[in-house]
Amino acid sequence: MAVTYSIMDSPLGPLTLRADDGVLSGLYMTDHRHGPSVSALGERVDDAVPAAREELGAYFDGQLREFTVDVVLRGTEFQSRVWSALRTIPFGETRTYGELAEAIGAPTAVRAVGLANGKNPVSIVVPCHRVIGANGSLTGYGGGMERKRALLDLEGLGSPTLFG
Repeated sequence: MAVTYSIMDSPLGPLTLRADDGVLSGLYMTDHRHGPSVSALGERVDDAVPAAREELGAYFDGQLREFTVDVVLRGTEFQSRVWSALRTIPFGETRTYGELAEAIGAPTAVRAVGLANGKNPVSIVVPCHRVIGANGSLTGYGGGMERKRALLDLEGLGSPTLFG
């Protein structure tokens, strides 16, 4: 398996895109909480995953509401269920951890859903930023709370910040 990565500029700062055999397998922000070690990123290829770069650019420009780029997500069966459910949350909408737990048929697994959400390897494209606390509050985000707020603002769920 060929593992490569590239770094692209974004309104959130540099984004590291990791690819396994040319398919997006990771999207990490500076100081990402659960990001891989530099040695796990593979060889740097500046034009790696061009489809992901193009879609992310369109998303940040307000021209894309749904990602179609192929992704490969490696995790446990439970994590995979959570990550699949994340991909069903529409642009401009949020879900609570409890609603996500209900959606995957595990209504008592709210904390486990939160942990799986936090381990999402493909931020933004698999929109873990769209998950909020039961009381509507913003909760943890691997890329940091300012970035979570900025992504929700971009999607019309707050006042403009980085994208204003």
